[in-house]
Amino acid sequence: MTLRNDIEITPELVANHGLKPDEYQKILDLIGREPTFTELGIFSAMWNEHCSYKSSKKWLRTLPTSGPRVIQGPGENAGVVDIGDGQAIVFKMESHNHPSFIEPYQGAATGVGGILRDVFTMGARPVAVMNALRFGEPENEKTKHLVSGVVAGVGGYGNSFGVPTVGGEVQFDRRYNGNILVNAFAAGLADTDKIFYSKAEGVGLPVVYLGAKTGRDGVGGATMASAEFGDDIEEKRPTVQVGDPFTEKRLLEACLELMATGAVIAIQDMGAAGLTCSAVEMGAKGDLGIELDLDKVPVREERMTAYEMMLSESQERMLMVLHPEKEAEARAVFEKWELDFATVGKTTDDLRFRVLFQGEEVANLPIKELGDEAPEYDRPWIEPAKPEPLGEVPQMDVADAVLGLLNSANHSSRRWVYEQYDTLIQGNSLQTPGGDAGVIRIDGHPTKALAFSSDVNPRYCEADPLEGGKQAVAECWRNIISTGAEPLAATDNLNFGNPERPEIMGQIVMAIKGIGEACRALDFPIVSGNVSLYNETNGRGILPTPTIAGVGLIEDRTKTARNAFAAEGQPILLVGAPAVWGSHMGQSAYLRDIFGRHEGAAPAVDLEHEKKTGHFVLSLIRQGVATAVHDLSDGGLALGLAEMAIRGGIGATVNQLNEIDPIPTFFGEDQGRYLVTVNLDPQGEEMLALWKRAGELGLFAPWIGSTGGNTLKLGDARAISIEQLRDAYEGWFPGFMGSTIS
Repeated sequence: MTLRNDIEITPELVANHGLKPDEYQKILDLIGREPTFTELGIFSAMWNEHCSYKSSKKWLRTLPTSGPRVIQGPGENAGVVDIGDGQAIVFKMESHNHPSFIEPYQGAATGVGGILRDVFTMGARPVAVMNALRFGEPENEKTKHLVSGVVAGVGGYGNSFGVPTVGGEVQFDRRYNGNILVNAFAAGLADTDKIFYSKAEGVGLPVVYLGAKTGRDGVGGATMASAEFGDDIEEKRPTVQVGDPFTEKRLLEACLELMATGAVIAIQDMGAAGLTCSAVEMGAKGDLGIELDLDKVPVREERMTAYEMMLSESQERMLMVLHPEKEAEARAVFEKWELDFATVGKTTDDLRFRVLFQGEEVANLPIKELGDEAPEYDRPWIEPAKPEPLGEVPQMDVADAVLGLLNSANHSSRRWVYEQYDTLIQGNSLQTPGGDAGVIRIDGHPTKALAFSSDVNPRYCEADPLEGGKQAVAECWRNIISTGAEPLAATDNLNFGNPERPEIMGQIVMAIKGIGEACRALDFPIVSGNVSLYNETNGRGILPTPTIAGVGLIEDRTKTARNAFAAEGQPILLVGAPAVWGSHMGQSAYLRDIFGRHEGAAPAVDLEHEKKTGHFVLSLIRQGVATAVHDLSDGGLALGLAEMAIRGGIGATVNQLNEIDPIPTFFGEDQGRYLVTVNLDPQGEEMLALWKRAGELGLFAPWIGSTGGNTLKLGDARAISIEQLRDAYEGWFPGFMGSTIS
């Protein structure tokens, strides 16, 4: 079908482009006439939720985004943070939720590809990726297919590109049955004096298209990502992009080589909304106009229209403004890498966005208003309803409960997943998936390393978005601390349902408030991120899932910790323990994953306590006192101890701690706690000095037991062998998928 530029603009056509009647009226008022068909497509791309953040912008502005190490905060392709010695870490997290539900392999693969381009567009070489995946309940007929496709897509792209997958999350819940989440994170290293930005500068300079050819894949992808699903979901398959990691690898090498020539003035990844968004953003940031000639755009399909070329989201493409005297040198670089290099336009001084096609001007729009005048809503919101009060907590044999959690969808080993990823490529991985955070050495530096983690508990966020937002930040921060790293900064991926529903908007508002509070208290600024809304199918929304990914710095990589018992006969300390042992059972994994109950308040997060406890634990690691560290979250003390025993192959005996009821002792989910083993005599002077220092900080760090043997003995419960623990932990995922990864 030929999509002409003179198609009549009807209310139905406007609605199909995701624009509401009042938004279309704003377009008419802005340009003083009816838009062409291509212009309507351009507006739909620039003004949809995915690109304009029109429902969340007001609240995102409240987040802390600066700090002494922050070089670039939100507003660029990725955030940039100084790590010393003339180097910076460049990182971001972004969603590819809707495409991955429609076509799991390509949706997930192009999510990885897109986030990698965001990083190397800034001049950074990618060194690590993570992913946070959320699927429907295992019993759902689509879940296994989606897990298989998404995991294969993540691995297929990242492995082929050549970047290690260092960590991530996989969770299951029926609330994701109709809308899975695929959040992709990437980080890269760059020199602080060689960061590249997207702001165009200079008039009459060439605008150059780089990379792969343009096809029809992904046309309308950004608009699709900004709408909830209905029964017509299969019809949206053509809006999913198709990726080629080998082309992307060549694009990476060509871009970094090009940047070294001094030719680049500005560069922008062609991500959501493709050529439209990249050109408009570059021009608008530089207070310049842009003129594009689509006849010069490299295409791989015949008879493509202007509309299709402007909205295509074909992968592995960049747009650049370059110094004209360097054009021949730049072209030679791309020809060497067998990639397209085409001058497709120029910068102008009239603040217009002009698009030419077959000798005709098919778009002529005010470039600043395309971005700056996008609708911005202060949507009505209400505080979400409180969950049901916590009822009587059911009793169960502690050993059976531990084995039940270990052999469940949400707490079993993710080995089946991460063994499909290359976690060791580049040769810098110090800790691989399965720990509290992924750790890589900084290549070429004698001592430094980086830590990465991704976290959120969606059930906490639904029960109390404010506390849930705080907890997501605090848990990410704790996981980074647990490796011996200083947390530097974070990126967020805010996944929610339809913001036009006041109760959903209330979740968004309160979660952002909680995230902001925690980031300020913990000196953990948000430097980049993504908002993914309308994650609903037929009016049923996902759990609120504001994923937080963070980066930490280890100055001396000989002083790190793992979450595995390291030796026999070592005291186990519960650092940050509350005065009442493990008392919080509301929204706990024990209730949710063993009894199917979702009740009670989310646990409160004391940010001052988090900060003091984290810094104390970090000091124990740096002093060489701590031999193993594991933060406590889902599943409480029992699950934390079981994981340390499994990973270390060493058992432990732990005291009852609470004479009345062992369930809150071992399965309560009070926040701000770490399990720490130490190489000290529990009766010796050094241990007394440790406790004295903790007491001066107002911290409780009791000795709760010791490592040793080949069983885990929790209070009065029967001892569980390491073999039993490991069989339960490693059995669920391969059993569910019906296969093993050798």
